Amino acid sequence: MRVSGVILVVLIFGHLFVNLVAGEGIRQIDFAFVAGKYASPFWQWWDVLMLWLALIHGANGMRTIINDYVTHAGTRRILVWTVGLAAAFLILLGTLVVFTFDPCIGVTETSSLWDMCQG
Repeated sequence: MRVSGVILVVLIFGHLFVNLVAGEGIRQIDFAFVAGKYASPFWQWWDVLMLWLALIHGANGMRTIINDYVTHAGTRRILVWTVGLAAAFLILLGTLVVFTFDPCIGVTETSSLWDMCQG
């Protein structure tokens, strides 16, 4: 928890700096900005690592709270499994979104992305 917490602080503040401070600040964030970031493997892995660590860190914290406050063994087991399955599902889904992101899917001639997606 301590190691993931320290790494998360670095990842989150790096994420916030690039998205909100560098360049034009918050005005730069739009679909094209996200598409440009996800065209780089560096930013894909940055965001995936942040996602994985945040979900694992949060799920482990929830597991600790459940173990501390839920006294019935069966209920505790069900809740811990539910948190684990939810975290695993979100990690899988988030990872798929980041690595399969394609801004050109569904682009039509009327879209502002049409020229970019044709080249």
